[in-house]
Amino acid sequence: MGDTIKILYIEDDQDIRTITQIALDNENFELLMYESGKLALLEAQSLKPDLFLFDVMMPDLDGPSTLKKLRHYPHLINIPVIFMTAKIQPSELNEYLEMGAIGVISKPFDPMSLADEIIALYNSQ
Repeated sequence: MGDTIKILYIEDDQDIRTITQIALDNENFELLMYESGKLALLEAQSLKPDLFLFDVMMPDLDGPSTLKKLRHYPHLINIPVIFMTAKIQPSELNEYLEMGAIGVISKPFDPMSLADEIIALYNSQ
């Protein structure tokens, strides 16, 4: 594939973070993991990801709201985003795509195919 994809990953569920970390533990990815959008926003100025991977439903600040706040930083305006959610409705899917999402991964996801799915979505944009 070539270059490593640096992913800013936000997920409030520790178990899902661990599964994702294991699934993406290879030379194709570098994960910057946060348990909340608020924590990621505290370091937003210094973050330089290639891709956002956000859970949709989180306490305090959900994935779409986190994305809107991160888009205020000029260096993060054009970073592609993939949302992960257990509850995907067609109307929500359209909303995420209008926000600039390059894809939505439904939970529960298959850890064995997660890396390939992310690479395919990342390369599709």
